[in-house]
Parts: sequence; structure tokens; C-alpha cells
Amino acid sequence: MYAIVEIGGKQYKAEKGATLRVDHLSAKENEKIKIKEVLFLHTDKKDIIGQPYVKDAVVECKVVKAEEKGEKLTVFKYKPKTNYSVKRGYRHTFTVLEVVAIQEKAKEAVEA
Repeated sequence: MYAIVEIGGKQYKAEKGATLRVDHLSAKENEKIKIKEVLFLHTDKKDIIGQPYVKDAVVECKVVKAEEKGEKLTVFKYKPKTNYSVKRGYRHTFTVLEVVAIQEKAKEAVEA
């Protein structure tokens, strides 16, 4: 079973036990997050396509690392004959999530 989820405007494939490296989220380490923006859900018996999201589907994730820095990108600007050059560096921050469970029907939605 796997799901395609939307986190921060980007799409990720979530399988149980997989780790996802997503854009920085405001969550603490060892905190559990429920993602309700499930675009596609694949089970053994059927495939469910959301319009735009699959109703009552939830992906539960645990925050492994709250803030991880990516590799450094170097930005260099240069204009010839004008003595102009600028060198800057940038490191993007990520949050590492571990997928704990994928639920086709959320417990809160069944009770309501």
C-alpha cells in the first residue's frame, strides 16, 4: 500500500516505513503529524484517485529530524570590465519524516 501526498505544494510517494525529506515544517522532533492531503491511494484491491483529495484518507508520519540542512549552493554574479562580482552561498532546510501508517478511512471520520 502506498499513497501520493501533498506537503508544502509538492508531491511525495509515501510507503509505510519510508522516510520523506520535505521542505521545512514547524514541527518538533518525535512529534506525530497527520497528513490529510492524499492525492492518490493504492491498496492491494483498488486504486483511489482523489478529486482533488481522497476523502477520509490519512497518512501518519513521525518527525525524525526537525531541521536538516541540504548541500550548499553557490551563487556567483559577475559583470566583465566593471569590477563587479558577488559570491553568495545558500543551504536549504528540510524536515525528515518517517511514514508510520497509511489509513484508508480515518478514525475521526468513521466516528463522526
